[in-house]
Formats: sequence, C-alpha cells, structure tokens
Amino acid sequence: MMDNIEIRRLRTVPEFELAVELQKIYWGDDGEALVPMHMLHSLSNHGGHVLGAFDGDKIVGILVGFIGTDIDYEHPDARPAMANLLIMSKRMVVLPEYRGANIGFRLKMVQRDVAIKQGIRLVTWTFDPMLSPNAHLNIRKLGAIVQQYKQDYFGNTSGQNLSADRLVVDWWVTHQRVKERAKGSTSDLSLEQYLEVSAPIVNRGEFSGALPKPRSMTDVPQSTFALIEIPKNFREIETQDSTLAQVWRDHIREVFVKMFKGGYIVTDFVRGEYEGFDRTFYLLSHDSEQDHRQN
Repeated sequence: MMDNIEIRRLRTVPEFELAVELQKIYWGDDGEALVPMHMLHSLSNHGGHVLGAFDGDKIVGILVGFIGTDIDYEHPDARPAMANLLIMSKRMVVLPEYRGANIGFRLKMVQRDVAIKQGIRLVTWTFDPMLSPNAHLNIRKLGAIVQQYKQDYFGNTSGQNLSADRLVVDWWVTHQRVKERAKGSTSDLSLEQYLEVSAPIVNRGEFSGALPKPRSMTDVPQSTFALIEIPKNFREIETQDSTLAQVWRDHIREVFVKMFKGGYIVTDFVRGEYEGFDRTFYLLSHDSEQDHRQN
C-alpha cells in the first residue's frame, strides 16, 4: 500500500474539499482552525501550493505553503520584500494510519522542488517544541535549523493538542546539509558520539517514576555543542498527567530562551539509550562555530 503513494499538486475544487476534510481529523469542525477551501484555491492559483499525497483515490496527506517575506515594514532600513522572499509552510497533515511511511518527508521534498523552481531558498514553518516526531522530521531528516523560540505564538490559547509556544524552522533548501538529506545521506553523529565529544545535557530528565520529570537547567555552557532533553512521548504525559505536562512546557520554554540568548542554535535531533532509558534530545551548536546560513 505504502509503495503506491503519489504526490501531486491539488488544483480543483473537489480536491480542495478533500484537503479540508483531511484537516478535520486533527481540528474537528472548528472553522477557525481549518484552512478553508476558498483559501486553498486562492493560494494554489497565486504562487502558493497545495500538495496532496494519494493512495489510489484516497487522500492521505496534504501540505500547504505560500510565498511570503520576513520583512519588518516598520523598520527604517527595511529592504524591498522581494529581497527576503520565502515560502511559509502553513499546514501539513498525514492520516494517523499512514505515519511512519515517509509521506511527510516526501511532501516536504516536493515542496523543496517548488521553492527551487521559484528561485526561493528559504522555507519556514513553526512546530510544537515538545513533539519529538516533528523534531525528528524537521531537524534530523530534513536538515533544517532553529534559531528562534516564539512564546505565545498564537496568542494565549489553551485546549487539546494546542500549545501557544513554537520553534521557528529555517529550511535553507539549497544548503549542502539539505542536499545531503534529499539524497538520503547524512553524516550526523549519534547521541553516544555527541556525549563522547563532551556535549553537556543542560536539563537532564529524571526517570525515577512512571513518567519522566524535568530537572532544573544548568548554567548555559561554554561548549561547541549542548543537548536539550524532551520526553520521547509527550502526548502520553499530556494524557496521564496534565499538570506535569505543563511543568515540562514551562521548563522547556525557559531552557530554549536561555540557550538561544547564549548564542546557540538547533542543528540536530537525536534519540538513543542513556542511563538505561530510550531518550530524545535537541542538539544545539554554538552559532560562532556553524556555517548554517545559505551559501
């Protein structure tokens, strides 16, 4: 079944209606949370794109993006918008039963092709910093980096499956590290190897109970690399202990804000056994040591 997945651009009203229905598996009928059919139609026909993954006639994934800019128009030295064009990747959804089939990666690779054909080097989006599968795809598999943590990005909201804080992804689609990921090759180190080069864990988790708990953050290190731990299965914590889930969120906010202020950026995401438990970590590199920008 998974070998026959076709990725193509959606262009017709019936296809856009399918894309709206697919979004409802996560957001229900909340019209405010959905990208509506008329907006998908406008984006697709005016420089943006709506990509669909199909298993036969069944739509199993979508990816929505549009051309934008990060220009601050109020800044006195702001350059013309065209000097800072980017693609904002707004929405990606894959049916739960099709997760693990590389569909998200394939959708992003087609989006990369779209960006390159349009002469745009940067694709950006946001994601929940607590979700390890998203971090693995965005950072490890796609080769993106993260330099910004946005607090209350969507306002002071609350509700199931919705956190206001976001990491901002920078995906430089023609950078060498991204080219390597597109070809399926990578020379990234494992968790064990990062630890061997003395990458400190700045917020080592506590695994004495049924669910992992965060410990206080150490001082911002003076090292080339550092590791930030998040729970491997945060959704499980949300389900079983909402108070602990909020403690983790507040903790991770503090850690990322301090590390970014200390000159670090996210360049990798690793998973491995440590102290007898299967654990997940963001790998941060000091900005002065990195050639992370587009060249």
